[in-house]
Amino acid sequence: MRRRIYLIVLAALLVVTLGVAGCTPKPAQENTAGPASAEVVKVGWIGSLTGDQAVWGQCELNTVKMMFEEINAKGGLLGKQVEVIGYDTRGDAAEAVNAVKRLTSQDKVAAIIGPNASGQAIAISSVLEEMKVPDIATVATNPKVTVVDGNVKPFNFRVCFIDPYQGAVAAGYAVDVLNLKKAAILYDVADDYSQGLTEFFEKTFVEKGGEIVAKEAFKSGDVDFRPQLSKIKEANPEIIFMPYFFKEVALSANQARELGINAVLMGGDGWPSDVLIEMAKDAIEGSYIVNHLDFNDPEVQGFKDAYKAKYGLAVELNGYMAYDAVKLLEAAVNKANSVDPITIKDALETSSVKGITGQITISKDTHNPEGKDAAIIKMVNGEYVFQQKYSTK
Repeated sequence: MRRRIYLIVLAALLVVTLGVAGCTPKPAQENTAGPASAEVVKVGWIGSLTGDQAVWGQCELNTVKMMFEEINAKGGLLGKQVEVIGYDTRGDAAEAVNAVKRLTSQDKVAAIIGPNASGQAIAISSVLEEMKVPDIATVATNPKVTVVDGNVKPFNFRVCFIDPYQGAVAAGYAVDVLNLKKAAILYDVADDYSQGLTEFFEKTFVEKGGEIVAKEAFKSGDVDFRPQLSKIKEANPEIIFMPYFFKEVALSANQARELGINAVLMGGDGWPSDVLIEMAKDAIEGSYIVNHLDFNDPEVQGFKDAYKAKYGLAVELNGYMAYDAVKLLEAAVNKANSVDPITIKDALETSSVKGITGQITISKDTHNPEGKDAAIIKMVNGEYVFQQKYSTK
């Protein structure tokens, strides 16, 4: 009888244990490329697959997967097949930290690509340094992503130009080329990216003899910008600088036009998206964007066509930046002749590669690409029309 009771209890415990294991939630993750074997090298990706920026994150992950599939078809990295492991950050810095912890301690990746958002890229620095795994951010433009208090972060890299440069380019083009002298700024006070561009636009615009006639703030998630825009309208600016992301750009641009504001609108690399055009095509007509490349450059058409053929979608800006991040990582691995994370990190510090957005030459002192020109884009009939390359130098 005692033995029978023991067996019943043991069976019950097994059922409970299996039930708990079966109910353990799995993190949002996508894997691709390469057979499971000792000859596999793992590369991580993090970004937003849910939330307002999901369209960007999905394009980044699609691009990373597509490119490593092509690399695998040609023999992989140093003869090793690549497995891509992607985690959704849900647009949240804490989720980005958790994703990097999983990638480095659980998945044992050799390197990480992403995220695109500065706040998330800044947040993951301590984990990267602790686990000694390099990361290449895509469109994270805040200076603190790679350098803080004059010190370079050893495992943080990026393929994009930074906010001081982008903000200065916007202001310089507005004054020197468009000959506009009165500017208003509407910015997201809760976002590192928006604050960075605002600071350096304002500084450069004033240094060039322009006047900031109004400066109004909102917080991420706001949908009504009329109170701020009404104050801006009273100041009668010639141009309104809007350094934030496409959803809020669409809402605020539509509301600005509804209020009768006819000023030129201008923004940074947070604008480009098909969603922006769908939501606010008429409102953004004639606006200017500081971007990383000319979407109609003949050199990018092959990638655009291949992406469209594979996924049935147009490439977002983030796809081009993810393309360059993969190219930079591939070059560093080949230069290091190793897939060891620390050795890759050392190679990244002196790597240079021809990317789709231009030459990517990493500075050892900043871990940023040096000498990248910005592309000035004008919105014309719902199309991104290249105006010129522009530099503050």
